[in-house]
Amino acid sequence: MKRDKIIFWSATIFIFLFEAVMPLSSVIFVPDQFNVGTKPLGYPDYFAYALMVCKVLGATALVIPSLHPKIREWAYAGLTFNLIFAALSHLVVDGNIGFILLPIIIGAILAVSYIYNQKVNRHLIAQL
Repeated sequence: MKRDKIIFWSATIFIFLFEAVMPLSSVIFVPDQFNVGTKPLGYPDYFAYALMVCKVLGATALVIPSLHPKIREWAYAGLTFNLIFAALSHLVVDGNIGFILLPIIIGAILAVSYIYNQKVNRHLIAQL
């Protein structure tokens, strides 16, 4: 049980830092670079802002333990769709293997967080 919690929280904190803290810090500290990831793909600037808001909300939902499980499921789903479409966008537009692999690797870490979230929740339910 303790090992499962450590793996869950390690993966989840990584996702939170990558999906919430990094976009917020780019808006705060380097506002002229907020759309560096979406502009080369042809997306408008307002899409970058909307994407940031959704990523911050989704990643924050993962780190709040008392949040309703359905909301966390939606957060996992939304972040997964984001990462899938990021990889697809890079595959279609620029074909840069590094830009394609990064969302896939982050998605794998998100999957670890999800799987261990399920394990931890099963342990908690079994204890009741």
